[in-house]
Amino acid sequence: MAAPLLKSLAESLGSPEPAVRLIFSLLIGYPFALVYRKFFFYQSATVIHLFHALSGLALAAFNFGSQIYHSAVCVLVQFLMLRLMGRTVTTVLSSFIFQMVYLLAGYYCTATEEYDIKWTMPHCVLTLKLIGLSLDFYDGGQEPVSSFRAQQKNAVLSSVPSLLEVYGFSYFYGGFLVGPQFTLHSYKKLVAGELTDCHGKPPNSAIPAMKRFSLGFLCLVIYAVFSPYYQDSYYLTDEFEAHPLWYRLVFILLWAKVSLYKYVTCWLIAEGVCILAGLGYNGIVDGKPQWNACANMKMWLFETTPLFEGTIASFNINTNEWASRNVFKRLRFLGNKMVSHMLTLLFLTIWHGLHSGYVMCFSMEFLIVMVEKQTLTLVRDSPLLSKLANSAFYPLIYVVQQFIHWLFMGYSLVPFCLLTYDKWLKVYRSVYFSGHIFFIVALFSIPYLRKVLVPKRERSPLKQD
Repeated sequence: MAAPLLKSLAESLGSPEPAVRLIFSLLIGYPFALVYRKFFFYQSATVIHLFHALSGLALAAFNFGSQIYHSAVCVLVQFLMLRLMGRTVTTVLSSFIFQMVYLLAGYYCTATEEYDIKWTMPHCVLTLKLIGLSLDFYDGGQEPVSSFRAQQKNAVLSSVPSLLEVYGFSYFYGGFLVGPQFTLHSYKKLVAGELTDCHGKPPNSAIPAMKRFSLGFLCLVIYAVFSPYYQDSYYLTDEFEAHPLWYRLVFILLWAKVSLYKYVTCWLIAEGVCILAGLGYNGIVDGKPQWNACANMKMWLFETTPLFEGTIASFNINTNEWASRNVFKRLRFLGNKMVSHMLTLLFLTIWHGLHSGYVMCFSMEFLIVMVEKQTLTLVRDSPLLSKLANSAFYPLIYVVQQFIHWLFMGYSLVPFCLLTYDKWLKVYRSVYFSGHIFFIVALFSIPYLRKVLVPKRERSPLKQD
């Protein structure tokens, strides 16, 4: 009965059925969270783990049918690694290799030239969870724990988790399909009833959860209204190439803004589920409970920042924090932040998939961020540019900066969404590789601009963070 209804709904909305199933599954998380609060909050840990595992498995089966065995097998293998190998480097390496190879094999076997919603979508989220689990378990055996960074210290595991505990953590309905990332340590606090602003009672989180849901629903409406006018496929038409260059560039800018709302929608709705269940609780600050522990978006920053780094900091926050904690900061033994940054982006590139579009997207991100950092340093060190940036002309500068920001954000996003070499190269040719030329010229121009605009006493070699 459900399948024909969903098919009819998808046809009426003009959306693929898997996308409708995904949104419907995210919304089901709210009733699941209410059931947990009403009937399971005071139950034993075993009962709660079982509820979370079965509810998540039900969502997985609803979306991917018998293919749920992929995630079930990987969770079981991860548990056996922890149980049999102990807190060793071998466990960490085995976990990393097995989970990443399994994910990449899944990408290879299911790959098409389109972005499809299939079992590999939640599996990439699960892969990070399970790799992070092995690292947190390993850290729990290191001494002294007091020397760990705050993020690392708050994630360490003091004992081997049970099989049911790992399944409950992996399939928790608030984070299984699209994230957010969270640690087993946080999940255990949820199960223990510690993530609440009312000691011993379910949290007063309904209103904060509805705020995030409402924001997510608004983004969904925006995407549903405007996405028909900004389809990925339009890039490959003769009509697109027939337009003048300025039109093509503006289309890229507007397309990027609209396209990103599909990700924003999913993350905000999922975050609302986590808040309602209590996983979003982040302590008390100035007498007010904070519900941002699972925040994957900073919407105000996302909409107002004129900086590429600002957008990165506001977007997919938990995944970025996972990469920072488990990849970037663990590479500090290399003694070079730029190399660590490059390797972290390389990992994220491979984690996203095997298409060349991911490589192009993240390489452009690296180039843009590097140029932006050097430009900000130049503005800070130059009296003339600093004065201009703080003058009455700043509103005009802000508008120009936002245009450049979103134009080249969209430019970088083109290969991420079009995936294959022949498609994104066609688009880049149509705009004469303007993004590459702009930032490569800027990269080589900044040292000369420093000689002209920065007094000698203020000059210093550019540092790469």
